Parts: sequence; structure tokens; C-alpha cells
Amino acid sequence: MAQNSLNLTNTKGQEVFILSTSDATKNPATLLKTYLDQAFENPILIQVDKTKSNGNSKIILEIASNKNATQENSFVIKSDEKNIYLIGSNEKTLRYAVYTLLEIWGFRKYTANDSFIPKLKQVSFPKNSNQIYKPSFEYRALFYPDCYDEAFREWHKLDWHIDDFGIWGHSFYKLLSAKTYFKTNPEFFAYYEGERNSESLCMSNDTVVEIVTKKMSEIIAQNPNASFFSVSQNDDVVYCECTRCKTLNEKYGGPQGSFYYFLNKIASQFPKTQITTLAYLHTYRAPVNLKIEPNIYTLFCPIELNRGKAISEIPNNAAFLDILKNWSTTSPHLYLWDYTVEFTNYLSPFPNFQTFSKNYKLFEQNQVKGLFVQGYADVPGDLYELRQYLLAKIIWDTQTDVEAVTNDFLNGFYGNAAPFVKKYIDLLTQYQEKIDRYLDIYSDPIQNRNTFLTPEAMDQYDQIISQAEKISLDNPIIAKRVLKLRMSLEYVYFEQAKFYGKDKHGMFAGKNKEDQGKQLRERVLNFSKNCNDFGIYELSEGGLTPDQYYQEWLAIEKNTCNHLGEKYEVRFLTPPADENKGKGTYGLVDGVRGYKNPAINWIGWYGTNPEIEITTRKLNFNTIRINSLNDQRHWIFTPKKISIYGLKKNKWQLITQQKSEELSESLEVTIKPWEFKSDNFNRYDVLKIEVENLKELPIWRKRKNKKPMVMIDEIELYNK
Repeated sequence: MAQNSLNLTNTKGQEVFILSTSDATKNPATLLKTYLDQAFENPILIQVDKTKSNGNSKIILEIASNKNATQENSFVIKSDEKNIYLIGSNEKTLRYAVYTLLEIWGFRKYTANDSFIPKLKQVSFPKNSNQIYKPSFEYRALFYPDCYDEAFREWHKLDWHIDDFGIWGHSFYKLLSAKTYFKTNPEFFAYYEGERNSESLCMSNDTVVEIVTKKMSEIIAQNPNASFFSVSQNDDVVYCECTRCKTLNEKYGGPQGSFYYFLNKIASQFPKTQITTLAYLHTYRAPVNLKIEPNIYTLFCPIELNRGKAISEIPNNAAFLDILKNWSTTSPHLYLWDYTVEFTNYLSPFPNFQTFSKNYKLFEQNQVKGLFVQGYADVPGDLYELRQYLLAKIIWDTQTDVEAVTNDFLNGFYGNAAPFVKKYIDLLTQYQEKIDRYLDIYSDPIQNRNTFLTPEAMDQYDQIISQAEKISLDNPIIAKRVLKLRMSLEYVYFEQAKFYGKDKHGMFAGKNKEDQGKQLRERVLNFSKNCNDFGIYELSEGGLTPDQYYQEWLAIEKNTCNHLGEKYEVRFLTPPADENKGKGTYGLVDGVRGYKNPAINWIGWYGTNPEIEITTRKLNFNTIRINSLNDQRHWIFTPKKISIYGLKKNKWQLITQQKSEELSESLEVTIKPWEFKSDNFNRYDVLKIEVENLKELPIWRKRKNKKPMVMIDEIELYNK
């Protein structure tokens, strides 16, 4: 083995030299020296004179003079009998070579602040070897907390969209402002569902093209170092259906047709500028019979995918694979926006690690050239350290040995707690794969309570993390990292405790009921404090802060009720939507009112008028209280009317009804209490509650294929 390896020992008389061959290699040479000096007892020497030879082994840094030798985004590490050569196509890829060599010798950069520097007396490298390192994708951006750190990005060979884009993402609102033009020139904006809508632009209006072109010229001039400029729809499904746009849509295969017709006009004005756009929602599919300008980069956004299983292993993904294939042949430059976390609950476990390798191999096979991999942005979410580390390795090289990299990271980052962390992650994955649940990026711990987050599974996770906590007691750094894992389980427990309410595992049950929730309240407070200490300043994409989470907990504690109708017989005459049926009929009489989260203790009806029957058996009461939810962002609206009927001689008789006030546009989530009083309620054995939903969506939320939803909770009966 020794005969086939270069053995570099940095001792007196056997000094290792770094040879910097040009001005462009000085900084990478210094970088390499900085790390090696931390590993060896004696400092490494940098030599700049190529002709001087002292017989010692050298690490020689070069910028390739022949660009064919190393492609632009690649580098070479090779050796002869005596020296190691790092050859980059430019200074950036030469630094990539430096970091790769360091990793070969056992150096690690786990996060922006957590590295491993080995203590070395000797390093080895194979003699007469030559390896070209070429990325699987030409562009690789991760949106995770440590990616804000330049040194972390460089080590892991990552790009950074914040620096690279003069305009990023959804951009219509930046390019043509509705505040400036909508009132005076509504024709600039999309004619959608019979009305002009400020959420999108008219794709066939020549003046819109002129205004956007002018704005683009200004932005390009203001951002001379940017590589890309996004011209893309806003984050909505609105598109123009005026006569001209409709004709273009019919000609080119759908709403994406008029969009790329418009985009081609913009791109042709800037032929040397890389124009990016999003294939998203209504522009998700490739246009038909329309050639896309060569400087347009399509960023394909498959947002509605099952994240719990590899794409190629899901039988009903054939349609998606066809769409991906069409893009690979239609777009001159196909990039992809991937979604890798649960955006509605940053701390909730999200077992999708097992999908990464196969999915990125699939993308590579389908000519995807660049990636934007969206994570938690700057929020330290569930297992973000492992996620960003593993994803960085895979998107550089899809042939990465995921199991080996995972084990290497866990051993280095969690120390003696690593076996338990690995066991925890493996068990999460096993439960997900066993149940084969559709894992959605907008799911929550309530929906997953019957799959990988059952009470039984939660008990097992708790035991594993408890073992990790116990073994790391003497190591404060590892103990803190394990604490963050514990917080994910705490969060799930709190969310599910709200759902279970007065029942087993609920926030108002068992020991929680005995001490009036005091211990649980203290746990939630401690959780919120820990979140703040970890820099977890929000718990979801919606922006809920840890302090607000605690205040909401206090509000929900006061949201319980004791009424005469608890656990009475309820029957749905109109079935609720499958994804919004909660605990079923029992959820309406469980003694716990819903709060502002639609997933917890609310029952929802989509596009229908709910009818609910409750058997009261002439119970002595005169008041009915019902809550309804208003969350217009999610198409949930206050009902128009609620009516109460009594059954007499097999006929329903109207007892009382109420109408709501006229609906107004609002982004605030609110709860409307309805209270009905009548001395006639107790004359009937059976009552019927009819809830009148909106007939159609209000104009400000009108979207195709969307219907209004009503949500109600807790039918409370009182004798006041």
C-alpha cells in the first residue's frame, strides 16, 4: 500500500510545500495552508518559484491553460510519483479542489459553525492517479440556514441564488406594478373569470411588453454582476383569458402558450441575458408548437408531488414523467425547483431522506441542468443540518453513497449519540414506507397521526431520543444538538394534544386535566424559549413565532367548554370533505372548540351546504352555540346563513335562523360565534342544522377549480 501512495509527512527535512503557480492560485493556496496548519504541528510552506526544487513533495495548484482539460464547472486532482496537482478551470473551481482534497484527508464542515479538523502527522494520496470532478448539475442552489454562509457554500460547491439573480422568482408584480397601473390601465392586467385581475398581466398587450422591457433594462443595468433575471407569474393561478390571449392559449397548448409567447418577446430584447421563468401552476406544462428563445431558462416547479416515496417508484406518476420529459425536449435550458421540507410545520418530522438520491438521478437523466432546492430558508427546521449536508453532496454528484455520507455526518455531528439518532431516523422512514402515506409539503402532525406519528410511534421515538439525551449528558455541545431533536417530538405532541382535546393524549385529559394543564403549559413555554435560543424565529411558512405559539396555547386552554350536548349522537346528512373531516361527527360534540388552525378540531365542507343532525331526546336546553372559521387565504369563508330545524311527525320545522353580515376581503383568520336561542328546542328529539355556504367565490378569491368552503366546530347546547 505504501509503495502505491504518496506519504506526506510535515516534519523537519520532510516539509510539505504548496506550490502556487500564478496570482490566481494564491488565495486557494493560502486557503489550503490555513486548514493544513490547523491539522499539522508544523506550518505548511507556500512556494511560488516553479523552478526551485528542494526534492520534497509538493501540492501544486494550477489554473488550466487548456480549457478542454477541465470543463468550466469542473476540476482535476491528480498525482505523479512525487506531487499532487490541483487543477481548476478558474479560481472558484480550484477552491473546490482544495476542499475536496481536505475531505479526502478527513476534514469536515458540518454546518457554518461546526467543522472537524483532524490532527495529522502524515497524509497519503495514491500515486499516478488522475480524477476529473464534474458536477451532476451545472447550477446547484440550496435554500437552507447555513447556505447563507459563503464559506459553507464554497466548501459544499453550492451556488447562491440571492447573489446570482437580479430578479428572483415571482416577478410580474415587480415588473409592472398593480399599485401604479391597475386603476388607470386595467387592460394591462389579466382578464380572468370575467373580470380584470391585478394578480397577473395580459400576455398579448403590446404596451405591457414595452413597460416590462423598459423595467428589465433598468434592473439589468442596476445588477451588472447578476447571472439571471426572472420574468415570471406571481404566486397565483390567475392568467389572462382575453380574446387574443385565449387564441394564443388554444394555439400553443394552454395558459403557458400565451405566457411563452410574451416571454419570447421579452427575451428577444436581451439576447445575451439569461432570462429565467417558473413552470408553475398554470404554466406547469410545456407549450406546444412554440419554440422557446435560446436564452430562456425554465425553472420547472413540481410542487404537488408525493415526497414520501421516490418519483420513479410511484405507479401513478406516469403523467408527471411525461411532463418532465416534454420539458427536457422543449426547454433550451431546463432547471428544477425542488421542495424538500414541510412548509406548514418546520419542526414536524418529515421522513423524505430516502427519496433524494433516486429523485435527483431521475432529474439528471431527464436533462435537468440546474437545481434550486428549497428548504427552511434561514429557519433551523427539523434535521436541517443533515438535510442540507446530504443534499449538497447529492446534487454535486448523484452517485453519492447516501448511506455512507449519512453515517459519516451523524458520527461526526452527534458523537456517541449517533447510533440513536440513526435509529430514530430509520424508524421514521420505516413507518413512512410501511404505511406508504402521501407525504405532502403542506401536511401536519394531525394528518400523520395514523401513519408515522401515531401515539405508539411517538412513544418509540421518545425512548430513542431519551437514550441519546442520557448518553450525551457529559457533552454540552452534543446534548444541545439532541435537544433540538427533542423539540420536534415536543412540537408534534403539542399539536396532537390540541386535536385529542379531552380524550386520551389530549391537552385537557389525564394528568393534564388533574393539574389544570400547568405542567403542559410550562413545557410549551420552555419549548418556545428553546426555539428562540436556537434561532427558530418562526414555526411555519405562515410566520407564526414561538412566542405567538405560546400565546395561542394559552388562548386554546381557555377554548374548552362544558355543555349539555357533549358526546351526544350526531350524524352528517352531508358528508364533509375527506381531508377535512377531523374526528368525524364526534369532533362536533367533544367539548373542545376549534381555534385558528383549520387542521385542528374543525370540520369542513367544500362547495356544498352542510346538513347535520343531532339527537337531543328533548334535552332541557334553550341555547345553541356554533363556531365558524373565516380563513380566506385557504378559501374558507363565513357561512351566509345557519338555520335550525326540529323534526316533528317526520317533517322538518324551522325553529330559528341567522344570516351573517356582508362578507368583506380579509387576510386575517377569524372565528365567528353563532348563538341561537329558543324555548322550542327541547320540544324535539332530533334537530337539524343547515349551513348555507357561498354559492360562488367572492371576486377577490375567485380561481378556477376552486370552490368556497365552510368550516364549523362544536355544537354547544346550554340552558341559559
